[in-house]
Amino acid sequence: MNLNQITVPSLNLSESFDFYVKLGLKPIVKSLPHYARFMCPEGSATFSIHLVERLPKGDGVYVYFECKNLDSYVKELQEKGIIFDQLPTDQRWLWREARLKDLDGNQLILFHAGENRLNPPWRI
Repeated sequence: MNLNQITVPSLNLSESFDFYVKLGLKPIVKSLPHYARFMCPEGSATFSIHLVERLPKGDGVYVYFECKNLDSYVKELQEKGIIFDQLPTDQRWLWREARLKDLDGNQLILFHAGENRLNPPWRI
């Protein structure tokens, strides 16, 4: 089994579409106002947004995007007007993470983990 795609809810796909393009995802399906799908700049995973009448309650969705050059990528996104809730920070689980929310409040974590993503010291 391999994870192929993550889909997150959105109240306004036109605005969300532009946000994710600015974030660096490559559009491959644009069926606005109901659905859009993107390719990640690296690898073969896809990411999509779909129209909903209301968003989930609570913390909602968390999506992690791995970035090789996290600090410079975050700076590049800030120069494009992307606002972060947390700038790149070393975490106790040995990942470096920056956090932001999309226009619908979905949690996005840009991170770099290197070898620790699949092989942390505490791996079973």
